[in-house]
Amino acid sequence: MSDQPEGTRLDPWLDSYAARALGMKASEIRALFAVANRPEVVSLAGGMPFIGGLPLEEIGELIKRLIIERGEVALQYGSGQGDQGLREQILDVMRLEGVTAHPDDIVVTTGSQQALDLVAKIFLNPGDVVVAEAPSYVGALGVFRAYEADVEHVPMDADGIIPSALEEALDRLKAEGRPVKFLYLVPNFHNPAGVTLSMDRRPQIVEIARRRGILVIEDNPYGLLGFDSEPLPAMHSLNPEGVIYLGSFSKTLGPGFRIGWAVAPHAVKEKLVLASESAILCPSNASQLAISTYLDHHDWLGQIKKFREQYRERRDAIISGLEEHIPEASWNVPAGGFYTWVKLPEGLDSKSMLPRAVTARVAYVPGTAFYYHGQGADHMRLSFCYPTPERILEGVRRLATVIESELELVETFGTATRPGPDTVSFPAPDLA
Repeated sequence: MSDQPEGTRLDPWLDSYAARALGMKASEIRALFAVANRPEVVSLAGGMPFIGGLPLEEIGELIKRLIIERGEVALQYGSGQGDQGLREQILDVMRLEGVTAHPDDIVVTTGSQQALDLVAKIFLNPGDVVVAEAPSYVGALGVFRAYEADVEHVPMDADGIIPSALEEALDRLKAEGRPVKFLYLVPNFHNPAGVTLSMDRRPQIVEIARRRGILVIEDNPYGLLGFDSEPLPAMHSLNPEGVIYLGSFSKTLGPGFRIGWAVAPHAVKEKLVLASESAILCPSNASQLAISTYLDHHDWLGQIKKFREQYRERRDAIISGLEEHIPEASWNVPAGGFYTWVKLPEGLDSKSMLPRAVTARVAYVPGTAFYYHGQGADHMRLSFCYPTPERILEGVRRLATVIESELELVETFGTATRPGPDTVSFPAPDLA
C-alpha cells in the first residue's frame, strides 16, 4: 500500500486542485521556447522585441544614476496603483492615440498581462462568456480559461472584427440566455492576425457595445508601431466610460521591466487596485522609476520611430521570403506590429507539422494556439520582430522545405497528418 494521498502516482494532489487548475493548459508558445531559443533554430515563433535596437549603454547609465540618487525609493515598496509620476508620463504616451484621462484613472501593472488577469478576476464567473476575435491572443485565452469562462469567437477580415458578425453573435448568445461580460479586442496590428481595425469600424464596434451594455477591453501593446502611418485613435477615445484600455512598455522599451497599465472608469479602477494589491502588493518601484527616468531623459519617441523602421525592414524580409519560397500559401501584409498570419496549402496541419519544422531548425506557432476550442490548424503565426532580416529569409527557406515535403505526402497519401497525442513534442534538431 502506498502512503501517498488519493489521486495518481504521478500527481498525488490531483484530487485537491481547484476546478480552475484542472482546466489549465500549457501555452503552445511557451512550450516552444526551450527549443526555439537554441542558436541553431531560426525562431519565427515568439514575439520577442528586438532589444538590440535599444541604446543599452545609455539606459544602463540612467539606471545606475537612478539607483545611486534614488535607490532608497526605487528599491522600496510603492503604491498599489503605481508611481504618480509614471502615471502622468503614461498620459503623454497615450495622448498620441487620442486618449485623454487623468493620472488617477491609471493602474500600473506587472505587464499588460497582469492587467488582463485583473480584469478577468473582477468580472468573470465560471461559465461567463467573453467575445473575442477569431483568432485571438493566446495569452488572453489562457486567462479566460483560468477563470473558467467560455470564449465565443467572431470572425475578422482585412479590416478587423466584422460588425455584422458581432451583431449576429450577440443576438445568438442573447437568444441562448448566455449574457456577455465583455468584448476583448486587439485593434492595432493584431496578434496573431496582423490586421488593424479600420477607422470606419471603430465607432461601429464601440456603438454596438454601448447599445448592448457590453464592456470593451482594448488590448493595445502595438499601437505605436505602425510602419507607414501615425497611430490611430484608440477605441477608448470614443467611449471612455465603456472601454478599458490596456497598454504596455514591453514592445516599445523592454519586456524585462514588466510594466504595463490599465485605464478604466473610476469604479472599475478602484476594484483593479484592490485586486492588484491582493496579488502583488505593488508593482516594482525599480522598474517603474527606471522607465520614468528613461522617458524623462531619452528621446523615447525617436526610439519608437527607430523600432518602426527596424520592424518594417523585418516585415519586408518575411514577405519577400514567403513570396519567393512558399507562393502556394497565402498571408496578409501587416502595416505594423510583429506578426503575419499565414494560411497553409490545402491538406496541411500546422500543429502536426511543427515537430518536423523544428527538426529542420525553424519554429513557428500553429494556428490552433489562437482559438479557444482548438481550430486554426490550417494557419500559422510567423513572427518577424526578433531575427535579423537575413535569418528571417533563411527561416522561411527552411520552412519551405518542410511544407514541400508535407505537400508530397498529401499528393501521395491524401493527407500529411500523422496520428499522435494532442500534446506537441519537439525532437532535437538534426544539426548535420
